[in-house]
Amino acid sequence: MAEWVLKYADPRGEIHQQVAEAGSAQELKDKYIRQGYLVYWVKPKTELAGLAQRVGPSRKKINPEKFLIFNQQFVTLIKAGLPILKSLDLLAERLTDPKLGRYVRAVRDDVKTGSSLSDAFAAQGVFPPIYVTSVMAGEKSGALAEVLERYIQYQKLALAVRKKVLLSLLYPSLLIGLTILLIVFLVTYVVPNFAKLYESMDADLPVATQILIAVGTTARNYILVGVGLLAAAVVAFRIWSRGEAAQEKIDRSKVRTPVLGDIWIKYQVAQLSRVLSTLLMGGIPLVQALETAGRSLGSSLLRKTMEQTRKLVREGQSLSASFQSTGLFPELSIDMIEVGESTGALPQMLNSVAEFYEDDVQTRMQAALSLIEPAIMIFMGIFVAFVLVALYLPIFSLADTLR
Repeated sequence: MAEWVLKYADPRGEIHQQVAEAGSAQELKDKYIRQGYLVYWVKPKTELAGLAQRVGPSRKKINPEKFLIFNQQFVTLIKAGLPILKSLDLLAERLTDPKLGRYVRAVRDDVKTGSSLSDAFAAQGVFPPIYVTSVMAGEKSGALAEVLERYIQYQKLALAVRKKVLLSLLYPSLLIGLTILLIVFLVTYVVPNFAKLYESMDADLPVATQILIAVGTTARNYILVGVGLLAAAVVAFRIWSRGEAAQEKIDRSKVRTPVLGDIWIKYQVAQLSRVLSTLLMGGIPLVQALETAGRSLGSSLLRKTMEQTRKLVREGQSLSASFQSTGLFPELSIDMIEVGESTGALPQMLNSVAEFYEDDVQTRMQAALSLIEPAIMIFMGIFVAFVLVALYLPIFSLADTLR
């Protein structure tokens, strides 16, 4: 017996989506109609899941901003009445990004040979899973332009949030980098020069000065070895972190980090809610939307959590109860999703969850960074003051002796 994705309404008017087994789509539809349900549609699960399997995470990347421009132009041409193949022909030769242009030309060639548009995009292995699934939904519903417009709106919002986060982190990162460079300069250049001066004067040095000179001299002698070890450690960490188990451990350590862990998980929830909302509004069944959303996430921990959630939903549990059982999602997001399910407005509520947590992440990041910046400045001031006092204290002692 085959597996089918079924969307129906019960006598109370509540909308449900679930996976069921039957010999045919008509057999399953008749079964639910006899039980008093209003059946909207029945689709083969393998048709949707097979596409999702071909659209897994890829290490190849395309420029998201150039991809956004491509989609805007693509939708404009389709709405103007041009056939899909002609639209791809025009865009493939005019894209300013040669890498994206190469993939679009490959998509065009696949469509020419009879492949569907979603299959052609999936075959390239570089396009986001949510995009390929959205294209497939647009093809099935006959509303490709409308589905792509929703994806464009999602892409614009996702890029805007990402830029805000990166801009918020820019100044603290620059400040930390300059602080590290200052410390390295003082320890490896200034301190050893003072050490030579005091050695020639045969001065009796205080304990703080002796410790600082010992550290500076050692650092200067072994700086190349230290840089090499640091580079080797970074390379080893990057190789180790490629594994799924290692990525999950890193994600769990992020979650346990005070303050920043809460911000990180809320950012992930916002991204997940935005993806799910876009897929559901495009007509993708909930189980398939969860699978695609999981593949779209960059977090190994969240992908594993989404797989558990998808299995629970497939077994008949509600989305909110499935999220709650993971123990990872904030309580407020679960409550909002539960309200969306009970009112039949889950996609709209997921969109509200995304907006709420995006604003919350921005506010919390601003608050955290407003504390980090003074802490960096205070640390840098104390370190510089210690170095100056430790280096100049013997000079003051010598001046008193000469008097």
